[in-house]
Amino acid sequence: MFIIIVLTLFAGCGDSDDMSSHYVKYEELIPMRDGTKLFTSIYVPKDTSQKYPIMLNRTPYSVAPYGEDAYRNSLGPSIHFAREGYIFVYQDVRGKFRSEGEFEFMRPHKPNKTSPQETDESSDAYDTIEWLVKNLRHHNGKVGMWGISYPGYQVAMGIIDAHPALVAASPQAPMADVFVGDDFHHNGAFFLSHAFGFLNMTAPSRTDSASAAKRPPRFDYGTPDGYRFFMELGPVANANSRYLKHEVPIWNEFMEHGAYDRYWQERNVIPHLKNIKPAVLTVGGWFDSEDPYGASHIYGKIENANPGISNALVFGPWQHGGWARIDGDTLGNIRFGIKTSLWYREHVEFPFFNYYLKGKGEQNPSEVWAFVTGKNEWKSYDQWPPKEAKERNLFLREKGALSFAPPRVIQGSVYDEYVSDPAKPVPFTAQTTTSMGHLFMVEDQRFASTRPDVLVYESGELEEELTIAGPIAVELYGSTSGTDCDWIVKLIDVFPGNAPDNNPNPSGVRMGHFQMMVGGEVIRSKFRSSLEKPEPMTPNTPTKIAFNIPDKHHTFLKGHRIMVQVQSTWFPLVDRNPGKYVDIYNARESDFAKTTQRVHRSAERASHLKLLVIDR
Repeated sequence: MFIIIVLTLFAGCGDSDDMSSHYVKYEELIPMRDGTKLFTSIYVPKDTSQKYPIMLNRTPYSVAPYGEDAYRNSLGPSIHFAREGYIFVYQDVRGKFRSEGEFEFMRPHKPNKTSPQETDESSDAYDTIEWLVKNLRHHNGKVGMWGISYPGYQVAMGIIDAHPALVAASPQAPMADVFVGDDFHHNGAFFLSHAFGFLNMTAPSRTDSASAAKRPPRFDYGTPDGYRFFMELGPVANANSRYLKHEVPIWNEFMEHGAYDRYWQERNVIPHLKNIKPAVLTVGGWFDSEDPYGASHIYGKIENANPGISNALVFGPWQHGGWARIDGDTLGNIRFGIKTSLWYREHVEFPFFNYYLKGKGEQNPSEVWAFVTGKNEWKSYDQWPPKEAKERNLFLREKGALSFAPPRVIQGSVYDEYVSDPAKPVPFTAQTTTSMGHLFMVEDQRFASTRPDVLVYESGELEEELTIAGPIAVELYGSTSGTDCDWIVKLIDVFPGNAPDNNPNPSGVRMGHFQMMVGGEVIRSKFRSSLEKPEPMTPNTPTKIAFNIPDKHHTFLKGHRIMVQVQSTWFPLVDRNPGKYVDIYNARESDFAKTTQRVHRSAERASHLKLLVIDR
C-alpha cells in the first residue's frame, strides 16, 4: 500500500506546476569554511513519510529562477528522478550570480590545505554536503552529484577528497583540460569562435553582482555570417581592442598564457583523480564539439588510479549534453534508428543513482555502454577501449588513395602538397553561423573536399564492414615552407552513390556519396614535441606530427568508403596560424603569409592513421 501511495504522489511530475505540487522550495546561503556564503536552492518532497537521497548540482550558469515561490520546470537529471522522489539541490558556485566570493575559471585544486582560507571546488562541494546532511530533514544520509560541461567539471572536483556522504557521482561531458582537448584549445590550437562567443556572454567580470539573476545579453555580431565577422576582425589581438575592451578576465588570461604553462597545468583535473570513493558514471558524446576530451580521460584516470571502485562509462551519438535534452535519434542529417537519449536516461542513468542512493534495482553488470554509429546499436564492454580492438594502420597513398597496405616507395621525396592562405582559410562548416554549434561534427564534407588547399584520400568500396572503437592516432610526416602551421585531419564515412535519401528530411539533402565526418582534430605545429615548450618548424623539412582524434565507435558499412582529409585551416573554429613562429595572440596582420604544406608518404615516412579495429 505504501509503495502505491508514493507512486501516486509523484506520478504527475512533469512541468512547473507539478514541481510546486510535489516539492517545497527553500533558498539558503550556505557558509563555506572561509566564511563565504553560496546561494543554494533546495527542493524537498512534500511527502515526509520516507527519507530521500540528496542530488546536488553546482553551476556557474545560475540556479534561476530565484525566489521561493518560483520553481524550475524540471528537477534532477531527468523526469524519472522527480517522479521517484529525491531532494534536489542547485548551487551558484563561488562568485557567480547570488553567491558570495570571487569566481575563478576552473579554480586549481589544493591537495594540501593548511588553513580554512585555502579553498577549492572540492572543499566547497564538501562543505555544501556537510551543511546539507546536518541541516536538512528527511534525508537518508546519501548524496549524489551530477552535472554537464562546467557543472560536470564540478562533479569531477567534488569526488576528489569527497565527503563520506557522497556515494554516487556522474560527471557528464566534464571539462578536464582546456588546453589539451576540451572547449577552448585542442593541442594548443585556439578555438576562436567558441571562446569568443562563450566568454563574452558568460564571463564579462570575475565576480557577478550578488543581486544579479540573469546572464549578460548575447553579443551582437551585426551579421549571421561568422566567417566574415572573424575575417574582418583580423588578428586575435583585435578582439580586445575592438570588442572586449580588456573587460573579460578569462579571455585576458587566455591571451597571456599561450603555452601549457602553470596556469593551464593547475587547471587540469585529471592528475587529482586518485583515492576516489564514490561510484562514478562518466558520460560523453561522440559528437560533442565542446568537451570531447574530458569524458574518456577522466574515466581512464579513475580506472587506472582507483582499482576496485565502481567506475562506468557511457558514450552515445550525442552533441554536447544531448543525452539530457533531446531524444537522440538524429543529429543533423544522420539517423540513429532509436531514441538513444531516452534509452540512456531510463536504462543507465536513473538505475545507477537509484541503486547507489536508494538501494533499488541491481548494479549494472556492464562497465561500458557505447553506441556504435553507422551500425546504430548499443554495445557493452568490460573496459574502454575494448580489449578486443586491435591496431591497424591506414596509410595515405599515391593518387589520393587510402589503404591498409603500406607504401611501396621505400624512400625519396614522395609527397602531396597544397598552398594554405590565411587570407582565404577553409571554413569549418557550410552553415552560415556565428557560433561553433555542433552539426559540423557530422556535416557533409563535400564543401571542403573540392578545395585546392584540402588533401583528400579515399579507399575503395569496402567489401565488408569495418568497426573502430577508441581514439584515432594520427601520424603525419609533414613539412611547411614557413616556421609554423596547423594540421587538421578528418576521418570521414563516404556513403554509396545509391544511398537512400534521408527522408523525411526538411533540408532535402541527398545522401548519395554523402561525406559524413566521423571525427576531426587539429594540432598546432609548434606544439608537436611539447605543449609546454613550443618550437618552430624548420622550413621544408619533413617532421613527424603525432596527435589523436578523440574516441569514436563507428562502423563503416559494406559498400561505404573511408576518406581522410588533411588541411591547415578550419576557420573560424580555429584561429588562423600566421605561418610563422610568433606569439599568435599578439600577431599583426603583416605576420600572416601563405605557406606550402607537404604530406609525405614514402615507406620511410609513411603518413597514416592508427585505427583500433574490432573484427567481426
